[in-house]
Amino acid sequence: MLDSVHFDLDRISPVPLYYQLARQLEAVIDQGALVPGDLLGNEIDLSVRLGLSRPTVRQAIQLLVDKGLLVRRRGVGTQVVHRQVKRPLELSSLYDDLEAAGQGPTTEVLRHEAVPAGAGVAAALGVTEGAEVTVLERLRRTHGRPVASLCNYLPAGLLQLDRTRLESSGLYRLMRSAGITLHSARQTIGARSATAEEAARLDERPGAALLTMTRTAYDDTGRAVEFGTHIYRASRYAFDFQLLVRP
Repeated sequence: MLDSVHFDLDRISPVPLYYQLARQLEAVIDQGALVPGDLLGNEIDLSVRLGLSRPTVRQAIQLLVDKGLLVRRRGVGTQVVHRQVKRPLELSSLYDDLEAAGQGPTTEVLRHEAVPAGAGVAAALGVTEGAEVTVLERLRRTHGRPVASLCNYLPAGLLQLDRTRLESSGLYRLMRSAGITLHSARQTIGARSATAEEAARLDERPGAALLTMTRTAYDDTGRAVEFGTHIYRASRYAFDFQLLVRP
């Protein structure tokens, strides 16, 4: 709980106190010392404890509310919603990563149908343009709040899928259970602003920062088994990777 957390605020630093407090609160949430559902406590009590003005504490809390880490609930107080998901850059399913991080993932299937492959999808999957492929559109939530919008294309007949299976498991887990061995992927990560439609879907403001990922995954025979285009809320999601110096 917050009573046991120590805050180290530098009162002579040019960095504003509200920002220092917000960063340290964010670190506490990210490290798991505060978990979803924990209450932050009364602003007045926190300001007295830290020797800060109430507006300073309120500004720090508002910064984390805006980032989606905290939420103010009438009659309850300020509550931790989640910690930011940091996903390793490896060939893994978002569902599995969220589940491993204790984020309680849920999936809403928005679209599941056979469509003719456009030029880009055909090139990625190595099929003829206009050939039938399966398209999946899903909205992934953690603790009831949207974190990512996923669009995936699969070669026709690759998997027997239904809404129940798609809502209860990750796509790569379903592939593995069908005997498909994932081997490698080509992936591109970027960033852009949310359109009005994307913002509404992800519970963000139009123009909010989004992370983007485009990936083509291959099985152990070299066959392309999935082409995905995903968008993530930058306030709730980050890619985490390690860089090595080439000898």
